[in-house]
Amino acid sequence: MMAAMGIRYKVSGKFPQSGLLISNHLSYLDVLVYGSIVPCFFVSKSEVSRWPFFGWMSRAGGTIYVERSGRANVETVSQQMAERFHLPVMVLLFPEGTSTDGSQMLQFRSRLFTPAIAAGVPVTPAAIRYAAEDGTPEREFCWFGDAKFLPHLLKTLGGSSFTAEVRFGEPNGYTERRSAAASAYAEVAALRHALGGVTSGISKDAAVSGRGIGDESDPMLTNLGTGNNCN
Repeated sequence: MMAAMGIRYKVSGKFPQSGLLISNHLSYLDVLVYGSIVPCFFVSKSEVSRWPFFGWMSRAGGTIYVERSGRANVETVSQQMAERFHLPVMVLLFPEGTSTDGSQMLQFRSRLFTPAIAAGVPVTPAAIRYAAEDGTPEREFCWFGDAKFLPHLLKTLGGSSFTAEVRFGEPNGYTERRSAAASAYAEVAALRHALGGVTSGISKDAAVSGRGIGDESDPMLTNLGTGNNCN
C-alpha cells in the first residue's frame, strides 16, 4: 500500500521487539506507516472494521477493536492486549484517542496502559511526522476534525510526494498508569520535537472536538485509537 500510494518513510532509533508501542496520531496513514516498519497489532475503534478496504486490512491484521459503549468491552480489550503481549509482535496504541493536525498533542489517556503494566512488558514511545519536498504543511496530510475520509484520501493520492518520518525511543517499565501516561507523553513530545514537528502542548478544545476518546472518566474510552483514529 505504501508503495502504491508513493509514500516514502525514514526511521530513526532502535526498532522495538515486543510490548506496547505508543505514538502521536495524525492520520489513517499512520497505520500504513507503522505496519510497514514493524510487525504490530493495532488497537482501534470498532467502526474501522466496516471501512471499505481499510476495514478488511484491519481485520486481516488482527486489530483489537474497542466499542463505543458497554463497560465490559474495556475489560475484553485489556484481556486481548494481555494475550498479544505473549507474542513477538508489538501492540500499537495511539493514547491521544484521536488524530490531530500536528500542531499539538492531546493528553494521553491512561486506561489502556494498564494491561502493559500488569503484564510487566516494556512501553516504547515513538513519534511520527509527515514532510513534503515542496514545503506543503504537515496538516495537509493529517486527517482530523470533521474531514471526510474519501475526499482526503483522494487529495493525498493526487497531491505532493511526501515522506513519513518515524523516531523510536527507549522502552520503559511502569508501575502506575497515570504516571505512565504522563511520562510517555513527555517522551513522545520530545521525539516529535527531534523530528522537527510542532508540539505546542495539550489542547482541551481539540480533545473535545475530535473523534476519539472522551474524558478520562469515561470507562469506555470512546473511539479509542484509530483514525480519525485509524489504527
